[in-house]
Amino acid sequence: MGIKRRHWALAAPLALALLAATGCESTPGARAKPTAVPSTSVARVCAKPAAGPAKPPAGAVTIDPAVAGDLAAKTKSSPRNTTFWLRPGTHRLESNRYAQVIPKEGDRYLGAPGAVLDGRKKNQYAFGGTARNVTIRYLTVRGFVAPHDEGVVNHDSADGWVIEHATIRNNSGAGLMAGARQRVRASCLRDNGQYGMNAYKAKGRISGLVVEGNEIVGNNTGDWERRREGCGCTGGIKFWAVNGADIRGNWVHDNRGTGLWADTNNNDFRIENNVLEANDGAALIYETSYNAVIRKNTIRRNNWVEGRKYADRGDTFPYPAIYLSESGGEPRIRARTDKIEIYRNVLENNWSGITLWENADRFCNSPANTSSGDCTLLVKNTGRCAPPAIATAPLYADCRWKTQRVDIHNNRFVLDRSVVDCTGKCDRMAVLANYGTYPDWSPYQGERVAEAITRRQHNRWHDNVYLGPWKFVAHDPSRILDSWQWQGTPYQQDSGSTFRARDGG
Repeated sequence: MGIKRRHWALAAPLALALLAATGCESTPGARAKPTAVPSTSVARVCAKPAAGPAKPPAGAVTIDPAVAGDLAAKTKSSPRNTTFWLRPGTHRLESNRYAQVIPKEGDRYLGAPGAVLDGRKKNQYAFGGTARNVTIRYLTVRGFVAPHDEGVVNHDSADGWVIEHATIRNNSGAGLMAGARQRVRASCLRDNGQYGMNAYKAKGRISGLVVEGNEIVGNNTGDWERRREGCGCTGGIKFWAVNGADIRGNWVHDNRGTGLWADTNNNDFRIENNVLEANDGAALIYETSYNAVIRKNTIRRNNWVEGRKYADRGDTFPYPAIYLSESGGEPRIRARTDKIEIYRNVLENNWSGITLWENADRFCNSPANTSSGDCTLLVKNTGRCAPPAIATAPLYADCRWKTQRVDIHNNRFVLDRSVVDCTGKCDRMAVLANYGTYPDWSPYQGERVAEAITRRQHNRWHDNVYLGPWKFVAHDPSRILDSWQWQGTPYQQDSGSTFRARDGG
């Protein structure tokens, strides 16, 4: 799986000066550390993980940390729907790199206070297999070395798993994979090598995913975007082809790269009541995906590293805190909404605000489409998107992921450039596309897509509050507007909004 977006270019060393009001400190020249203090309503589970049962529940099978492989062996010999209680201490698997626990359907794993399952940098996976409805609670899982793009817990993306009050940290790859109807609650996903969670299923789509009340911090310790430039393979959580997700009440912070990234044919997301802060990249990317509600989130101090990196290179693309790339509302795809609605959020001192973007050269069957051969959810057969049919209805519209029907309203956008430590390029709100050039048979060449996203695809800002020296970009990166131009003809954006252009300390 590779990066699915086209950058105009994309983080110089971070000199992080967090707001004194938050009580946060940082060393200039160092990347962000997990020192931010969230509101009291947001999960702080890494610092104070909930303790599991001190005694085994009635009928539970007790697991002895002194016996290597005891957990896997007793799981194998027990019937399904068994409860396992891991005694306090460090539990180990056999030294074989492929040694792992293979649960049976309905198995439950409960950690006593201080129970740890340690891969010792030898084992690749902790829990795998295809059994449904497995539960893991109150257990720390650490030290596993899953390969790139693979995960440690629920390695095979089985359905119906429940992960609660768990700590999954200091593993390579992804700490956790996801299957359909998975619930991840009140858990700490911390300092994993690639992702905190990789919501990806090799066969079929993931549906009914709930991620609630977790702390997701410090992931991508392997710095994979540097090792594989443009891979699009990092972040706090990555979502692939998820149909229906509720992401609420999480504290997503200090990840190297993007906080939350939905990439390729996701649909029907509700992202609400989260605190997304101090991530090196965007707080949220919603890419080649459909139909979402993004509301009541606190989004602050994101994208300082990556935004500054590309600005220092002379890149004029408006890299933002919320990045919608070829994503929009589509009434023909069933969801709880038929648009992307972004409202009642507070965005404070991020590197820029919200960018709506389309790459005119990226569509089904185009060599510029890096989505691993995927097509839109409206066209099953990618090969249909070819000349001459692609130049006519319905394929002309349906072969392209479109940023359309985006409604941005009743948000508060705050920018103090002295806090962000920038003199320019961190103050943008944008709707734009590139000039289409490729391939030579593309029906989207020239300014067609730029005109469409800017003026004809029902993308609208209104009734927002702006505090700070905001600028606005429309059509392409060269069109930088003030608020009067943004509100005036032909753009007519932000009706009912208020602007207070103050800056400084």
